[in-house]
Amino acid sequence: MTTPSPVLVVDFGAQYAQLIARRIREADVYSELVPHTMPLEQMLARRPSAIVLSGGPSSVYAQGAPAVDPALFSAGVPVLGICYGFHAMALALGGEVVRTDLREFGDTELTTEGDGGVMLSGLPPMQPVWMSHGDSVVRAPDGCTATASSPGAPVAVFEDRQRRLAGVQFHPEVAHTRHGQEILRRFLYEIAGLAPTWTSESIIEDQVAAIRARVGGKRVICGLSGGVDSAVAAALVHRAIGDQLTCVFVDHGLLRSGEAEQVESDYVAATGVKLKVVDARDRFLGALAGVGDPERKRKIIGREFIRVFEETARELEATEHVEFLVQGTLYPDVVESGGGSGTANIKSHHNVGGLPDDLSFQLVEPLRTLFKDEVRALGLALGLPEAIVWRHPFPGPGLAIRIIGEVTRERLAVLRVADRIAREELTTSGLDRQVWQFPVVLLAEVRSVGVQGDGRTYGHPIVLRPVSSDDAMTADWSRLPYELVARISNRITNEVPEINRVVLDVTSKPPGTIEWE
Repeated sequence: MTTPSPVLVVDFGAQYAQLIARRIREADVYSELVPHTMPLEQMLARRPSAIVLSGGPSSVYAQGAPAVDPALFSAGVPVLGICYGFHAMALALGGEVVRTDLREFGDTELTTEGDGGVMLSGLPPMQPVWMSHGDSVVRAPDGCTATASSPGAPVAVFEDRQRRLAGVQFHPEVAHTRHGQEILRRFLYEIAGLAPTWTSESIIEDQVAAIRARVGGKRVICGLSGGVDSAVAAALVHRAIGDQLTCVFVDHGLLRSGEAEQVESDYVAATGVKLKVVDARDRFLGALAGVGDPERKRKIIGREFIRVFEETARELEATEHVEFLVQGTLYPDVVESGGGSGTANIKSHHNVGGLPDDLSFQLVEPLRTLFKDEVRALGLALGLPEAIVWRHPFPGPGLAIRIIGEVTRERLAVLRVADRIAREELTTSGLDRQVWQFPVVLLAEVRSVGVQGDGRTYGHPIVLRPVSSDDAMTADWSRLPYELVARISNRITNEVPEINRVVLDVTSKPPGTIEWE
């Protein structure tokens, strides 16, 4: 993908390093994460438009603490230091950093000094910021002007506009710092002199040109799952090469109510993509018959999907050679797997799940440099339906791992109705986008006593598992209004005869996982 010169976010082990990169992109400026172990010459070889030094857990005085090469500040590249990066920057430039008796964690009041300089001028003279430090800068480096302080940080902000350098003690990237995004914009636009050109329109334009140049007139295949990543990746590739792309949708019968139809009708209508639908519902149910162990279920589903995809790909190969495979790899996938440069064969990529060795395609990964929120914005710009763009994440094995016990046609039907009711009520309440995922789990091996009408019943319990998360690594249960939970419960127990009890899972992650299996 053709990308502009990046703002490099140097990760010193910060909890919020990825968030810094995302906030920079929200300012329409392209950014990438790099480890602090990357030598300076390698960073500069990437021709960065600016460099941001992240926070980190260390003290600059701890043994083995990461340091900043002082040559960075004479390289002519704009630099912003944040928290630990601020300390390391101050030391490298000749300032003074000391341990203080007053540690600041959480909400702290920042006081502007003088006119506030470029970073703070015009903002409230006293404002809440999010601190997390034990060391403090007590003397700004020569040539840098201190523009703010806090009770525990005599120098909480400094800047040198001539050398295009700035540093802040607090975390501008977190929502608790009320004016943090504006402060980041001022560094990017006014100190670094960058233009806000990283937009959905520019991404589409650059990517379409890159795909056309790489693919030429060759054939391309993409596996559509119904999820936003594969949907946007396919739409982008289709924008570039049209009917050279064939999408394959394997209907394994484990999707939620309406999702197969959404792919087969709404998605095709919105994109005009050429879609091959493989009805493998009976095949998957047959393979899952009698299996209750969750790991066995996952392995069976993965194996059968591989076989179906393999057979379909070979059918397409029989009529015309397929050279490329589209994948919806996102930037967090790249970062979490070590930030490698990609792979030439799909079998080694974790997103595919181990396709056969002889299915060797070249990869096309049009979303490889994007975060999830950017992918959603891209989907809207490409004209995809909002129901697809804002679809909650859904596991590859589908409803099979939301049925505790054996997967049967009857149990799938029960869970689909309960899940549809929960999603309908969440949407009606307007809380769709405040909840990250909303698994609905059928305890198929559990019976609970109930009273319906004039008689006792022995039905199954349903578990509601609404969760909220920023990074998917941790999550908390969503505090849905009691009235909403009551409506969902009443509808499920009234409309699904097999269900006589609805429970709410109030476990965070950790200790619990998102899915029950």
